[in-house]
Amino acid sequence: MRLLRRRHEADAEVAGEAAAAAALEMAPIEPDTQAAAFFDVDNTMMRGASIYHFARGLATRGMFTTSDLFKFAIGQAVFRLRGNENPEHIKVARETALAFVAGAKVEDVVRLGEEIYDEVMADRIWAGTRALAQRHLDAGQRVWLVTATPVELARVIAQRLGLTGALGTVAESRDGIYTGRLVGDLLHGPAKAEAVRALARREGLDLTRCSAYSDSANDLPMLSLVGHAVAVNPDAELREHARKHGWPIKDFRTGRKATLAALPIAAGVGAVAGGIAAGVALRKHYRALD
Repeated sequence: MRLLRRRHEADAEVAGEAAAAAALEMAPIEPDTQAAAFFDVDNTMMRGASIYHFARGLATRGMFTTSDLFKFAIGQAVFRLRGNENPEHIKVARETALAFVAGAKVEDVVRLGEEIYDEVMADRIWAGTRALAQRHLDAGQRVWLVTATPVELARVIAQRLGLTGALGTVAESRDGIYTGRLVGDLLHGPAKAEAVRALARREGLDLTRCSAYSDSANDLPMLSLVGHAVAVNPDAELREHARKHGWPIKDFRTGRKATLAALPIAAGVGAVAGGIAAGVALRKHYRALD
């Protein structure tokens, strides 16, 4: 019996050494310093709007009512059906959201984002899009999320997916407390392209060698900036544009509608509405602590 045990131990040691040797035989991935991939989040990397799912997570914690969440969802659905963005509505919604979030702690938003991602968002990641991102990582390229979602939540998503990082809307903070002002504006539409362009300058990227992925025609400025644009789960306008310009189209929805009312997209107003819902919750939370 003792001899048999020693033989098993020896076999296990040999197997372990062989596995380690085989792993080291693989050629290390050479970093591709001039190419990167940029992925939109809502309905591209994740089903529905990330900020909406964040608001849902806050609702389950009793930080605001189901009625608040329902009103937010209906507001996004109406926005989607109208198919346009009123600049004045965006301005008012943005200012309202910022007023509510003022005074909240950045670390609390990050902590809640981590919890809610694990509980609500992880199962909503499109496996197909995640695989596309992994191909870039395997090729030694950096992969960034680019979203109107607050950068703190965007970073959580990027970290959980093992990506390089995230570009998101930046809310001003001092000493770890939100001031209630944005640094610039929402990272939406042309602002996404400006963020990618700025990152390319900082990181020495060749945009003609970079790739971008999105579901929305709102992201045409970003998609048109890079050498390789891909439409993922595209809306009708983006699908038509992609066909005209010969861009690849990837659809992981298996016949489902691009957007359901219960899973609203985040496009400008949608993202800010989510911020309002989250802001209301955080404001109620801090009032309760006073």
